[in-house]
Amino acid sequence: MPQIHFHADVEKIHAPLCERVSRALSRLPGKGTIVVCDVASPAPARRGDDLLIVLERGEEQNLAPLGARGFRLTYADPTGETPIAALLAAADTGVTPMCADPASAANLMLAERVALSDVPVLIEGPSGTGKEVMARFIHRTSERRDGPFIAINCAAMPEAMLEAMLFGHKKGAFTGATEAAEGFFRAADGGTLLLDEIAEMPLALQAKLLRALQEGEVVPIGATKPVAVDVRVIACANRDLPQEVAEGRFRPDLYYRLNVFPIQLQALRERPGDIAPLAFAMMLRHATRPGEPGFVSAAALAKLRQHQWPGNVRELENVIRRALVMADGEREIGVSHIVFDRVARIVTPGDQSVFEGLSSQAAAPVSAEATDVLPAKGGRLSNIVRKMEAQAIADALEETNGNRAATARRLGISERTLRYRLADMREAGLAVAGAGR
Repeated sequence: MPQIHFHADVEKIHAPLCERVSRALSRLPGKGTIVVCDVASPAPARRGDDLLIVLERGEEQNLAPLGARGFRLTYADPTGETPIAALLAAADTGVTPMCADPASAANLMLAERVALSDVPVLIEGPSGTGKEVMARFIHRTSERRDGPFIAINCAAMPEAMLEAMLFGHKKGAFTGATEAAEGFFRAADGGTLLLDEIAEMPLALQAKLLRALQEGEVVPIGATKPVAVDVRVIACANRDLPQEVAEGRFRPDLYYRLNVFPIQLQALRERPGDIAPLAFAMMLRHATRPGEPGFVSAAALAKLRQHQWPGNVRELENVIRRALVMADGEREIGVSHIVFDRVARIVTPGDQSVFEGLSSQAAAPVSAEATDVLPAKGGRLSNIVRKMEAQAIADALEETNGNRAATARRLGISERTLRYRLADMREAGLAVAGAGR
C-alpha cells in the first residue's frame, strides 16, 4: 500500500475529495509515496520517484501530466465518479491490474499473497481480461522479481517444435538442429515462466510438462541426463479446464498440479467499477499529445458502463483509442466520441430530407436497410471517423427527439459546435438521422 502525503492545507481546500482519494489510493498495491497538494501551494519537497498530484477546482475538468512523475487534476464535482477515476489512472503504472472494483481488489489481494510463495498459479478468465497483466504483477511482487519473466503462448507455437522450445535440444538432435538451444524452461531459471492458453498444449507434451513441474528438471531433446531448473510456473486458460479434463483433452494430474492456487478473473461487464479508471488510464497511455484530450466526460463514462464488453479490456482499449482519434483537438472525450465495434448508422448521401427537417418538430429515424455502412475493405481514416461521428450525433438526436440543445448537452459539446458538425457533414454529403428544434 503506498503512503499518501497531503501537503500543507490541501485537506481543507479539497476536503470532500481528499477523503475519497485517501480511501481509493490506499487500496493500490506497491510501496511508493503519493504527494497531494493544492495548485496554489508551494511545490512540496519530494523524492524523484514520488508521484505528485496537484488538485484544482474548476469547471473545465482536465488531467494533465506534470513532468515524468506528476499530474494536475482540475475537477468540478468532488463527489462525482470522474475525479477518483482520473486519480486512479494517474497512479496507474501500467504494470498493475486495475483494482477499483471490489471483485478486482479481491483478486489483487490473492495475487499479492500467492506472490510470497513459489507454488504454481492457474489464472482463468475470458479472453482480454488481463491474465498476463496479473501474471506479471505476481512476478514483480515476488522474490523472483529480479529474475527473467518469459511468456509463451502454447497456441501460437508449432506443435512439432513445442517440446524443443520448452525443454531445449542438443545439437543434431533432429533435422535442422544445427545448434543446441536451452529452451524456455532453462531460460526462465530463477524467474517465472508463463504458459498462456495452456489448454492448447498437446496431450503427449502435457506428460513431460507434468514431470518438469513435479521433479524440477527437464530433459532436452537428444540428451540423456536431466537438467535441474528453478522456475515458478504460472498458467493461463480462457477455456473451462475441468470440462477439458472431463472430455479427455487435458490430463487431470497436470490440472491438479497447476491448480494449486487458482485465480478467476471476471469479465469486464462483471466489474463495472474498473471501467472508468481504465478509460482514463488508456486515454493517458494512448494520447498523441499530453493533455489533449485531457478528460473523459461523465456522460461518456455512463455510455461505457452500459456496454456489455464482449471483448473485455481489449475491446475497451480499442474504443478509447478510437475515441482519441475522433476527439482530436477537443478538450475532452464526450459521448459522440464513443463508438463501439459496429457499423456506423447514417443516411445515404442522396437522402437530404433529414436536413430539411432540422428546423421542424421531428423526422423519422432511418431503417437499417436505408443506412450506409463502413467500407468492407477499409477506407480513408478521415471518412471512417466522419461516419462514426455522424452515427453518434444521430443517436443523440434520436434520444432527445431532435432537440439540439439537449443533444449538445448529451454529447458534451456546445450548440455552436453541434451546428458546425452538422454543417460539415452536410458539405461532406452525410445526412444524419434525427430532427432539430
